[in-house]
This record gives sequence, C-alpha cells and structure tokens, in this order.
Amino acid sequence: MKTQLRADLMLLMITFFWGASILLTKMGLEDLQGYNLISLRFTLAFLLSGIVFYKHLLKTDFKTVKYAFLLASILFIVYVFATFGTKYTSVSNAGFLFSLTVIFIPVISFLFLKQMPEKKVVLGIVLSIVGIGLLTLHNQLKIGYGDLFCILCALFYAIHIMVTGKIAKQVNSISLGVLQLGFVGLFSMIFSIFMEKPKLPDNYESWFSILALSIFCTAIAFIVQIIAQQHTSPTHTGLIFSLEPVFSAIFAFFFTGETLTTKGYLGATLLLISVLVAELDFKSFLKLDYKKNIEKRL
Repeated sequence: MKTQLRADLMLLMITFFWGASILLTKMGLEDLQGYNLISLRFTLAFLLSGIVFYKHLLKTDFKTVKYAFLLASILFIVYVFATFGTKYTSVSNAGFLFSLTVIFIPVISFLFLKQMPEKKVVLGIVLSIVGIGLLTLHNQLKIGYGDLFCILCALFYAIHIMVTGKIAKQVNSISLGVLQLGFVGLFSMIFSIFMEKPKLPDNYESWFSILALSIFCTAIAFIVQIIAQQHTSPTHTGLIFSLEPVFSAIFAFFFTGETLTTKGYLGATLLLISVLVAELDFKSFLKLDYKKNIEKRL
C-alpha cells in the first residue's frame, strides 16, 4: 500500500470519528456547558494519550512545545468559533459553512504559497461544494453573526491543517499531538473557570459522551492527523474531512432514525465522488489498462 494512500485512509478513519462527535457532543451538552465540555474532552485526551506515549514526552524539546502551543492556539480558536457559530445559526447553515474548510485550503495555498491545485483536485472541490450544499443546506442562506463565526471556524481550521502539514515533519509528531491536546484543555479550562461553573458529568450518558469524545474523537484523531499529514497534502486532507457530514448523517440514521431527503442523498453521493476524483490517479489506471490490453494482443 502506498504511503499517501495509507495516510488518506488514516484521515478517513478520523473523519468517521468526527462524524460521530456531533451526536456525542449533543449528549454531553445536555449536562455540561460549552467550555466545560471542551476542557474535559481535551484534558482527558491529553492524560490518556500522555500515559500511552509518555516515552515520547520524556524526549520533548522546546521546539516541540512551541509548535504545540501554536497549533493549540489555532485549534482553540476553531472550537470557540464553532461553539458560538452553532449557537447563533441553524444546524444546516453551520454544517455547510464548517465544511468550507475544503475551499479555504487551496485558496490559502494559492494566495500565500503560490501553489496551484491539480485539475482533478479543483474538480473534486467543485463537486464537494455542491455535495455539501445539497446535504446540509435546507433553508435560505443568510449571513448573520452565527454564519460569520462558522466561516471563521472553517478558515481557522484550514489554517490549522496547513500549519500542521508544515511543521509536523520538523519535530516528533506524537509529542506534538499530545502536547497540543494539553494546551487546548488548559485554554478551555481557564475560560470555563472565568465564564462558567465547571463541573464533572453527573450521569452515565454524559460520561459516555465525554470518554468517547476524548478517546476516539480527540486523542486518537488529532495525533493520527499529525502523523498522517506528514505523508499527504493539506488539500487532500481537507477533501477527506469534507466527508464528515456524510458520516454524521449515517450516525443520525442508525441512532436517532433521522433520514435524508432525496437532495441529501444526492449530496452525500457527490461528496463521495469528489474524494474519489481527487484521490484516484485515473491516468495511471488508464495506462495500466492500456498496457494490459497490449500484452493480451501480443
């Protein structure tokens, strides 16, 4: 298996976990406030991953700490905008606008890094825009404060993906990922103390959601993301992450009985096609097929 394909499959696994995180977060928010939830999620993720990867942490240098602080600062901003964006806009608008990350990555790459995306990636982006819109956008899109926060969330997450891709190769990726979780947990805890009344979950459902979010959607997800991004491009990462609404819809169907409209299913299909278009090397397939036909004739 090619290194990039392996990395892309790792990112697909992360997207699957994050697709489940919406339902888990809703469960947690029934008992906890926003910053409190984020704080518990990231702090537990830091402690769990720190125990597993303590040998890597023992070798941590100042450069890794500095990069982890930088990534955590960006990621914390992402979660702040996501929280307030979801609060002040509709779910359909938020779902569409969060997914604009896939658009911001190549735009930022072109504007600041002068990197032109491949034609197949551009086609994949166009298909993903249409797919995300069909899947999540059910009402008229009006730009309000909540919508603006969601756009900023998508923008900063695109920045987070690109910065991660830039610095992950320069330090120990596992230490970087673990420390990033710790800093986000610390930032969230400070905000929770000053703006909320932090507490521990007091029922089984809340503990289940916190532990699932901490282990699968945070500890595993963000560390695997940093490792995987050493072997794939930010644009590929963004396109794969654009499948999150598809997985969210699947979880909603199986656990809450929610179904998609015909338009929604079409959007989900387009999202899947968009990733396949961007990921598969059709020229290589055609050349290989052509070569096989020639060999058969000979």
